[in-house]
Amino acid sequence: MTGRRRTRTTLLPIRTRPRRATVLSTAALAACASLAAGCGAIPGATGGSGDGPITVMTWAPEQTGSTNKPGMPAFAKAYARWVNAHGGLSGRKLKVVTCNDHNDSVAAAKCANTAVKDDVVAVVGSYSQYGDSYLPTLESAGIPYIGGYGVTTAEFTSPLSYPVNGGQPSLLAGLGRELAAGCGPVALIRPDSIAGDELPAMLDSGLKAGGHPSSVDQRAADDTTEYAGPSRKALTASTADPAKKGCVIPALGDRTDTFMDSFRRDREDYPAVKTAATLDSVDQTVINESGGPSGPYEGSYVSGWYPVTSDPRWDPMKKVIQEQAFGDNRIDPADAGVQTTWIAYTVFKAVVESLGDQDVTADTVRKTLDDGLKIGTGGLTPTLSWATESPLAAIGFPRLVNADLTLQRVRQGRLVAVDKGFVNVTKTLEGADVN
Repeated sequence: MTGRRRTRTTLLPIRTRPRRATVLSTAALAACASLAAGCGAIPGATGGSGDGPITVMTWAPEQTGSTNKPGMPAFAKAYARWVNAHGGLSGRKLKVVTCNDHNDSVAAAKCANTAVKDDVVAVVGSYSQYGDSYLPTLESAGIPYIGGYGVTTAEFTSPLSYPVNGGQPSLLAGLGRELAAGCGPVALIRPDSIAGDELPAMLDSGLKAGGHPSSVDQRAADDTTEYAGPSRKALTASTADPAKKGCVIPALGDRTDTFMDSFRRDREDYPAVKTAATLDSVDQTVINESGGPSGPYEGSYVSGWYPVTSDPRWDPMKKVIQEQAFGDNRIDPADAGVQTTWIAYTVFKAVVESLGDQDVTADTVRKTLDDGLKIGTGGLTPTLSWATESPLAAIGFPRLVNADLTLQRVRQGRLVAVDKGFVNVTKTLEGADVN
């Protein structure tokens, strides 16, 4: 993410243009399928046909000055090795092509172009903040986007997107609802970027549901390396009402720990201020590195998409890592990106197995998902299906089919579940002011 490349005007057509473009491209593909001659090869339609390998792509930013998710493509490669060592997908080898989107709109578009060039049947378990740059290309080629990280609105609007979680909207809505009763003024620290622009309304929907005033929106330059100024402003805002303990919520991705270095020092003058976070910003590794039980997260609420990492439902994923990626420090089983990639490939595996003897192509994968295949993820999410429009279509999220989240809390330096099971925030998000 870089503020220099941001163009806010792209937000306005996000909800309409992808749907129209895909209707046209789908019609064209259907016409080609019905006519025996004259159309030529359909891009993305051959990456899994015949007896050759089934080719997919996973992309994410790596080695940038902002958010990085190297564990996602690394795990995708490990997953392919594991699948192939155990007989493949329905007897076919799985080939994973990876791409670095560099947190850059041009690079993200190049990744999508590479997906088309390599005839992939799907993009699986990926992260990019530039949906407007890659989704139109995937749409025109008919390539499904399965299990993106949920970091942009476009992922919840494009009919070729199949998100496995509720993204930042669900995390912040759930966190806001949980904090409403126990916090005074709430300050949100978020990136000054397109993706960051969408966050305050989601947090405020949860606060509103709990009868709490809106948060104070505190922006921070996306590529900054020093957060002393934003930290002091957040602390000042959260203590505007001396009669109530304020809360500070950093939503800065993997820059959150950098922010907390400044926050921890400044907080000495504001001991009553509490912190809370979303799991894509804070995991057990971050808590350990920040001091564990004596660190700034002790007592904090953390909202996540999935069960805590110690939950036995993650054992199959951990087995893959143990067998094929042991010692690869890019792959952390507690990383929400790695977890999302595992779930996305679980979805893809279910689709391939459901096809039986049919060719595995972008068309057949997409049609299977659109026809309502119900996919279980071993209890890590509710059963997933994208056959019908989400009830959140009214606020611009027609593809958000999983609005479940988990609530966790840092106790004695460890993330533990607050409640068993999931909390659904569909009703909370329906009250979000997205205008």
